[in-house]
Amino acid sequence: MKCNYTIFFYFISSFLFFQSCVKIIEKDDLKRPNIIVVITDDQGYGDMGHTGNSIIKTPAIDSFSKQSINLTNYHVSTTCAPTRSAMMTGRNPNRVGVWHTIMGASMLNGDEQTLPEVLKDAGYKTGMFGKWHLGDNHPFRPHDKGFDRALYHGGGGIGQTPDYWNNNYFDDTYFRNEEPEKHEGYCTDVWFEEAIKFIENSKDEPFFTYISLNAPHGPYNVPKEYYDLYADETELLESQKRFYGMITNIDDNFKTLLDKLDELKISDNTIVLFTTDNGTANGFKKDPKTKKVYGYNAGMRGTKASHYDGGHRVPMIIRWPNGALDGGKTLSELTSHVDLLPTLTSLAKVPFTPKKELDGVDISQYLQNENKPEERMIIVDTQRLSWPKKGKQSCVMQGDWRLIDGKDLYNLKTDPGQENNIADQHQERVEKMNAFYTTWWDKMIQETKYSVIDLGIDKVDVITCHDAHTDDDNYPPWNQKLIRDGKLMKPAKFLVNFTKKGKYKIGLSRWPEESGLLLNAELNDDYPKTKYVDARVKGKSLEFEKAFIKIGNKVSEASVDNTLTSTDITVDVEEGQTDLTAWFTTKDGEETNAFYLYVSKVEEESLM
Repeated sequence: MKCNYTIFFYFISSFLFFQSCVKIIEKDDLKRPNIIVVITDDQGYGDMGHTGNSIIKTPAIDSFSKQSINLTNYHVSTTCAPTRSAMMTGRNPNRVGVWHTIMGASMLNGDEQTLPEVLKDAGYKTGMFGKWHLGDNHPFRPHDKGFDRALYHGGGGIGQTPDYWNNNYFDDTYFRNEEPEKHEGYCTDVWFEEAIKFIENSKDEPFFTYISLNAPHGPYNVPKEYYDLYADETELLESQKRFYGMITNIDDNFKTLLDKLDELKISDNTIVLFTTDNGTANGFKKDPKTKKVYGYNAGMRGTKASHYDGGHRVPMIIRWPNGALDGGKTLSELTSHVDLLPTLTSLAKVPFTPKKELDGVDISQYLQNENKPEERMIIVDTQRLSWPKKGKQSCVMQGDWRLIDGKDLYNLKTDPGQENNIADQHQERVEKMNAFYTTWWDKMIQETKYSVIDLGIDKVDVITCHDAHTDDDNYPPWNQKLIRDGKLMKPAKFLVNFTKKGKYKIGLSRWPEESGLLLNAELNDDYPKTKYVDARVKGKSLEFEKAFIKIGNKVSEASVDNTLTSTDITVDVEEGQTDLTAWFTTKDGEETNAFYLYVSKVEEESLM
């Protein structure tokens, strides 16, 4: 009897111990991974050491590659904002309002579902740091689209028109959930420092950190010590020395990030993804006269904005030890930026039901188990127009096949440099790929629409000419150098939605409000170019005669006092969507769009 009690007690104790172990295992298994996405700007496939570049210094990224899964046939869009929109939505940029980088076509449609929104709904803390470039107004800003905390610059790069005035990569003012905030240090250092603070504060619960860098996008402003790393390199042009220095600075920051994950003991259960947004902008140059090559492009044809592989094939490196994403493996099946949202949510076991048709697919089984995804066709193109045009710089991809502009066919397995058009030998394949493109285009273009800026939500809404819907031959002054140059632009409309009926005061300005400059100001705060920082140009004075506002078909005007910072016009508006155009006439009789607009709802009591 005593023996039976002993056996029974042993059995119960073992069973309870086993159950507790199971609970621990289940709890650990159910803990969702943290997710960190690091994306650089204008860094190409060949701008790293592990892809064959013998000059550039990227030891941290190279080491990370050996610990991760490497996708070597991974493709993005050919320019920056389109890539970011596809990553955020899983949908081709032409579908979501982002087929350009300016001209009102770089703002993510307000009704698009984004990766941070999906993760936030699942309990993730979400933070982004750096370059957003998907809209600077309601309802497109990062904190409108799912990020709890965001620190970012305006427009598509530091020093562009929507950015805080006089930012130049050093000791700049950035936007913290819309509010300007001064920071000390080099921009890339700031983005990583802020991201690491966010990670430290969120380490005990799942977090999504989006570190979206503006480097190494031009202007190629870099700390002197990083330029000096390449100062004596005879195989690089001067601008490339700065470009490479910016990348090495990224690499140093990336190492700091990885070391912090180790210190916090969260590396094993954190998905870390490193990628770039298009082909190299400055890492590969060929002298047209001497034919001498500067830099490295991994044997590919084309660079940024090209629909050949050099414009859109980029590195994609992903590590997650707890999820068997490690070991330095190389996978070569065709994959794309539109796969990011469905794949990351699948890896994290986050419920995701697309609200709209996706172009991307879940490739998690390919990453974890090397189960090849079904063969498919993927499309990239370079639009850079006011409205997408069928066939413009199009590339249809299937495996190693590339159909360029609907007529030139290449097989990268035998022709990685895309030098030999073999379309005449494979007419049936050309026809099938063209048929796929036509079917896809006809369906996609039905969804395509411009994004609409909401007004009347904040105390003051700021709109810049960067986002005006100009003609294809009327580029707006999209950066602050052009603002300083006084580059006139033909009046162009904004698409806006007045969220409330009533009176609105609209201030038309030449300069941004934070500059404190008068309308006719002339700036002499210029400085010369150095070996590692671009020059700042003088600001040309403009004298204005009248200011005009057109809302729908109604035009209002006012005389201009050039000794003020803006000309304000008060108008009555109806609630709803309409066109808004705001322009000056100069004293020389020319017309130009206002560069900055400040829109505020006038409360009734202030009129009494």
